[in-house]
Amino acid sequence: MGADTPARLRFGRAARVKEGRDFSRIRQEGQRMVSGCLIANWRLSRGGTGSRLGVITSGRIGNAVVRSRTRRLLREAFRLHQNDLRAGVDLVLIARNSIAGKRLADVEKDFLTILRKAGLSKQA
Repeated sequence: MGADTPARLRFGRAARVKEGRDFSRIRQEGQRMVSGCLIANWRLSRGGTGSRLGVITSGRIGNAVVRSRTRRLLREAFRLHQNDLRAGVDLVLIARNSIAGKRLADVEKDFLTILRKAGLSKQA
């Protein structure tokens, strides 16, 4: 990569909330905000490690195809803006029924609104 080429944005295993107890801890001990088609629960993690994301999609949203697309949209919004987050944030995004049929730009707008209002963005 050249000096003017931006770093590749990745969403690897280390950036995922995977265990049920982590989801529960974030939801119980963290803070919550609703914006548009998303509900966000977050908790500042100890140690200042990188930010992590967990995604929850209910069966009420639609069939498996719709839920999978929803998860991809939420992960992509996080991946694109993970460098805008303050270090050490564990974030759980819960998709609301209104997310079905939305485009990435709409989901991204709601995601950025939550980051701004919650003070999780570096620009806040």
